[in-house]
Amino acid sequence: MRKVLIFCVLVSLFTFGLSAIRIGVFEPLTGAYAAGGQLTVKGIRLANEMFPTVLGQKVDLIILDNKTDKVEAANAVTRLIQVYNVSAIIGSYGSSLAIPGSEVANRMKVPMVGCSPTNPLVTKDKEYVFRVCFIDPFQGTVMAKFAVETLKAKTAFIIQDISSDYSVGLAHYFRNAFIQLTGNNKSIVGVASYQGGDQDFTAQLTLAKAKNPDVLFIPAGSYGDAALIMKQAREMGIKAIFLGGDTWEVPEIIEVAGSAAEGAYFSTHFDEKAMTTEMTKKFVEAYRKKYNEAPNAFAALGFDAYLVILDAIQRAKSAKPEAIKEALRNTKNFQGATGTITFDENGDAIKDAIVKKIEGGTFKFVTVVKP
Repeated sequence: MRKVLIFCVLVSLFTFGLSAIRIGVFEPLTGAYAAGGQLTVKGIRLANEMFPTVLGQKVDLIILDNKTDKVEAANAVTRLIQVYNVSAIIGSYGSSLAIPGSEVANRMKVPMVGCSPTNPLVTKDKEYVFRVCFIDPFQGTVMAKFAVETLKAKTAFIIQDISSDYSVGLAHYFRNAFIQLTGNNKSIVGVASYQGGDQDFTAQLTLAKAKNPDVLFIPAGSYGDAALIMKQAREMGIKAIFLGGDTWEVPEIIEVAGSAAEGAYFSTHFDEKAMTTEMTKKFVEAYRKKYNEAPNAFAALGFDAYLVILDAIQRAKSAKPEAIKEALRNTKNFQGATGTITFDENGDAIKDAIVKKIEGGTFKFVTVVKP
């Protein structure tokens, strides 16, 4: 038994290196959110290749699949801390996965940096949890403002995924902002709910069609749900303009929705034309060279989450979780791929939002909205 234990220790030291600093990652690499999780990991891996050391030590990534499952997300964070002894954690795509993960990280006092989870509960009352993206109150307001001021919409119908913290939260903030901006308490003509993974949206769309809204807001937790809703809406003759949130920025949404997605708008975190930092240029060039494709918001946010942690380690002159946390708290004007990052008192990034349009089967930049 003693020989086995010695062998395991030697293998562990050989695998991770005697002086390696470990950063854990928990992302949905399988399941309904896999597309977003996989894109995020592309950005994290690229950042690790471009910046493989800090404080003279190699940085090892420990990447676990949370399988688009809330319990798995919490378990993955527990394993990263207890088994792999990571100094900090990145994750997760999907607020419903990031929230249970953040609860574990905060309780076990290991800093966690979210890439794209936008629900306020991810960081709320958690001193060890941060994120490099904007949050839903801002995102919901951005899309409501765009609908009212740019699209001149007077009425909206909302279809939300009742099983997704992200979807319910974003629907709530959009609704409040839309009513305030229109000055009409009846401007939201209806709200319909579904369970993530549903395939038939006839009931919800029948209600929407009867109200004939100017815009149909679909803050889906999964791009697949949004794609099916758009497709079925057009098949039913609904003419409303489709609006969505940042989960829409995956190529698969166009593949599934097809021509039904044409003319739809969504909010997101990154566009290479809109971001002007030196790191944006480096990221875009390296991403295209490595993956032979255009960079996307989730990869850019994963890239930035890694860099923010490295910057904190560098400033703290330590890889101890407590020291990293304190340095993260003082992050100001960090120049990332997605723009300049400053954490507020909640650990949330104060960032611009981007609005894009699905046009000609691609994502087209429309405008920048500042906080």
